[in-house]
Amino acid sequence: MASIFTKIVQGEIPCYKVYEDEKTLAFLDIAPEAEGHTLVIPKLEVDKVYDLPDEDYQAVMATVKKLAKHYEEVLGERMQIKIVGIDVPHAHVHVLPVNENWAGERSIKPTEEEFRALQARLKLD
Repeated sequence: MASIFTKIVQGEIPCYKVYEDEKTLAFLDIAPEAEGHTLVIPKLEVDKVYDLPDEDYQAVMATVKKLAKHYEEVLGERMQIKIVGIDVPHAHVHVLPVNENWAGERSIKPTEEEFRALQARLKLD
């Protein structure tokens, strides 16, 4: 059975896409810990990041690097990179801003309008 992320890659479930290339897809997390919280996934469905073929692993990390640098410029905050690997059985990396108000796990609830505005602001072509 395909993971929710594979269904997003296949276009069966919508997402707030901010970047896509041949091997990766990046989209805003719908349960963000901070404004700009993004998930970077390989298009190949593999449960754990460390089980990815080297080429796909390198593509994911290159996308993470690209987005983190871009987000730092756009949002003006340092970026945190997390690989948790327990909530969805599809390899993924979290990229999110960290600032002086960040105190660990937290949750915000953006509106549809706020998600769309942030998507437009962070989108990288």
